[in-house]
Amino acid sequence: MSSIEINQVLAQMRALAAQAQSRVETPTVGSTGPADQADFSAMLKQSVDHVNSLQNQASELSQAFELGDSKVDLTQVMVAMQKASVSFQAVTQVRNKLVTAYNEIMNMPI
Repeated sequence: MSSIEINQVLAQMRALAAQAQSRVETPTVGSTGPADQADFSAMLKQSVDHVNSLQNQASELSQAFELGDSKVDLTQVMVAMQKASVSFQAVTQVRNKLVTAYNEIMNMPI
């Protein structure tokens, strides 16, 4: 993997981190309306769709490499597979945290 590709990946990660940081705002009283719920669900759906596209891309690259496509080299396949794996693990951790939070809320005494 060349340093240019590494720098591009790092730039993408920084851009995504900045985008996520800009979306995080301090909640105000009474700001749990439908707009906030729609934003969360849209962001969650976008994340799952992104993970799905990364997994599909990794699968396609892997299959092309296995079939002997000269345009695909092993480093591309490995990087794509790692991106898909890390993204899937992140979404899994978010899901686990949501389930834990839901269970804690449901177990609170009324």
